[in-house]
Amino acid sequence: MSKVKPAPLPPDTVIGGYRVVRRLSAGGFGVVYLSLDMEGQQVAVKEYLPSSLATRAPGELLPKVPPEKLSLYRLGLKSFFEEGRSLAQISHPSVVSVLNFFRENETVYMVMNYLEGATLQDFIITARDLKTQKVFRESTIRSLFDEVLRGLRIVHQHKMLHLDIKPANIFITDDNKAVLIDFGAAREVLSKEGNFIRPMYTPGFAAPEMYRRDASMGPWTDIYAIGACIYACMQGYPPNEAPQRLEKDRLSLALSRLRGVYSDNLIEVVEWCMALDPLSRPQSVFALQKELSREGERRYTKLTVGEKVRLQFDTLVSDTKKKTGREATDMGAKPK
Repeated sequence: MSKVKPAPLPPDTVIGGYRVVRRLSAGGFGVVYLSLDMEGQQVAVKEYLPSSLATRAPGELLPKVPPEKLSLYRLGLKSFFEEGRSLAQISHPSVVSVLNFFRENETVYMVMNYLEGATLQDFIITARDLKTQKVFRESTIRSLFDEVLRGLRIVHQHKMLHLDIKPANIFITDDNKAVLIDFGAAREVLSKEGNFIRPMYTPGFAAPEMYRRDASMGPWTDIYAIGACIYACMQGYPPNEAPQRLEKDRLSLALSRLRGVYSDNLIEVVEWCMALDPLSRPQSVFALQKELSREGERRYTKLTVGEKVRLQFDTLVSDTKKKTGREATDMGAKPK
């Protein structure tokens, strides 16, 4: 892999009619910029720029790709472009909206709604540091993932997979919506062609088949990740990664410690989703939705999922302040 990450586009660069304001985030497969469209509206523009295949000097626009990596770069580029085209056909409040996608500077850009709020990962870290018995209430977990699954079901109906569901890719907006972001189609294509599979997925949330070149992926692959996300909402930390579980599986032991804190049904749902054998998991989002929304297990309220999450945290923070007389939220805390 490249020792130096490709430089982001400089502020005020204009690409496809969008003016770059600043970099929002960068990962192994691209850079996301806060940008303005021609009407001055804020949008997020994602640039395909895999750091393992391309470099770019500060101030430059064009990526530089070594000749021996060019075919792989183009393969990922094609997949990224197809992903943008597919996502642009999906209109659902729980799936990030793709407004436009275009080719420029020998790469591809995907224009999305700019979301304001925080990721589920941010909320988990905050709750974990408050050291309460429950990271999330069960009713909050069920409401949150019911909303996420509604969006994921539409994605699967469009013959797409997300392939990188994790708390950092579930965004809770300021207007109280849970949104799936950062799809991983290019990531998946490159993993099958290249020799760098494991770094492409998030340990703990990637299903076992994602580590095998010959394995078949389907809705059950995303469902494993949903189970891992629910686990993280219960425990405050990700589960062990799949290769470790294949050697010695401690999932049931870890979940058994939560009996009495969460219902047996919710614990069984997590075990079902996270079965190491893909055929032992729910084979469709609908099957999981049906179990997760069982009568008697879920309490319905008029609050949106975002309001539930924020109300819970306001209560937790308030209670902690009363007990300790100080702020107890440290967003930068590191996992144990």
